[in-house]
Amino acid sequence: MLTLSPRDRAMLNGDFGAGVALAMRIVAATARVMDARALIDITSAHIDGCLYHGAASLDFVERFVASGAKVSVPTTLNVGSLDLIHPELFRGDAELASAGTRLMQAHVELGCEASFTCAPYQLRHRPKLGDQIAWAESNAIVFANSVLGARTSRYGDFLDLAAAITGRVPHAGLHVTENRAARVVIEAPDVSASPHRDAHFAALGFVLGGEVGATVAAITGLPADTTEDELKALGAAAASSGSVALFHAVGITPEAATLDAALQGRAPERTLRVSAADLAAVRARWSRARPGDALAAVSLGTPHFSVEEFRTLAALFDRHEGKPRSDFYVNTSRFVLWQLEQDGIAQTLGERGVQIVVDTCTYITPVMKQVTGLVMTNSGKWAHYAPANIGVTVAFGSMSECVRSAFEGQVWFDESI
Repeated sequence: MLTLSPRDRAMLNGDFGAGVALAMRIVAATARVMDARALIDITSAHIDGCLYHGAASLDFVERFVASGAKVSVPTTLNVGSLDLIHPELFRGDAELASAGTRLMQAHVELGCEASFTCAPYQLRHRPKLGDQIAWAESNAIVFANSVLGARTSRYGDFLDLAAAITGRVPHAGLHVTENRAARVVIEAPDVSASPHRDAHFAALGFVLGGEVGATVAAITGLPADTTEDELKALGAAAASSGSVALFHAVGITPEAATLDAALQGRAPERTLRVSAADLAAVRARWSRARPGDALAAVSLGTPHFSVEEFRTLAALFDRHEGKPRSDFYVNTSRFVLWQLEQDGIAQTLGERGVQIVVDTCTYITPVMKQVTGLVMTNSGKWAHYAPANIGVTVAFGSMSECVRSAFEGQVWFDESI
C-alpha cells in the first residue's frame, strides 16, 4: 500500500495549486500501479513530452502553464519538432510548426531549461552516481542508468512532467538497488582494433535489445578504452530495438567493477556469446544497400553528436577535397553547437557542406531536402526509426564509411572487415 508523506498529501489536496495537485495525482496513481510503497525525491528531470504528437500533448502542458505550476527540480528538455535556431530548415506544415514551437516554449514557461537535446548527459551539469532522477527519452535513460550510475525508471510523456513538477517518483523499478542486478551475461567479441568501432557498438546494441528486452544485462569483453560515445551508441540501439534501460559494462561502468558486482553475487540466468560474425550480420541486416548504390544523404548524430564526435568528423573530412556529393546532416544540441562555434569547427564543417541541426532530429521532423533514395547513418537508433518515420531507405555503416560514401556519392563499405 502506498504511503504518502505529509507534503505529498498537501500537494495532492491542492495546497500548492491545481497544477501541482494534478501532477501528484499522476505520480501517485503510477506508484500504485507499480506497487510502490512510497515516493522518493529526485534531483533532476528530463522531459520527452516537448515533441509535438497532436493536440493532446499541447493541451496537457498548457493546463499546467495556466495553473501557474513550475518544475521543482532542474529539468532539461528533449528534442522538439523543429530547430528553433534554424527555423528555415523546416519543410513541413505551417500549423504543425506553430503548434510544435508553442509546445517547446510552453515547457520553458514551466521553468524547464531550453536544452532541446536527446543527450542531456552531454550538458555541463549531469547526474552523479546514485542520484535519483526522472529522465525520459530512451537513450538518455539507458545512459544515465548505465554510464553515469544514476537511477531512473523508464518515464514517458506526461509522467515525466508530473515528476518534474512534484519532485517525486515511485520508489520502484530501477530506483531500487536489487532491481539493478544483471540477470544475463553478454560476452562481446574483441573490436578494439577495428577502424569502425562506432558501427560495431551500435550493432552490439541491436543484439542486446533483441536478446534481453527489458532485462538487465552485463557485457564482458568490451575494450578498456571504450568511450562514452561508444556506450551511447550501444545503449541507444539497445533501447530502440528492445526495452533496455540499464546494462553493465564489466570493468567500465560504475556499478560493474567486476562481473560478480554487476550480478550482485547471483548466478546469471543465461550467458550469450556474440561473435564478430554476428555483429557483421547485424550490420548487414540493418543496411538496405549495396556498395555502389546512389546515396541521397548522410545523417549522423542520433543521439546528438558530442564535441569529440565532431572532431572525429572534421578529421575524416580532412581526408577529402571539396564538398560531399550527397547532402550531409549532423544533429546535435545547442550546447555542443556553441562549443563548436567557439572552436571554429562549426564554421569549417559548414563551409565543407555539413548542415548542423539542433533542437530536433532528422528522423522525426521534415528537415532533409531529399527523403527518397538511400540515406546513410552510423546510428542504430536512426536506422531503426527513420524508415517508418520519414520513409527513407537506410544504409548503415561506420562514421568513416558514411563520410567516404558522401564524398563518392554512392554507398561504400570497407570490405576488409
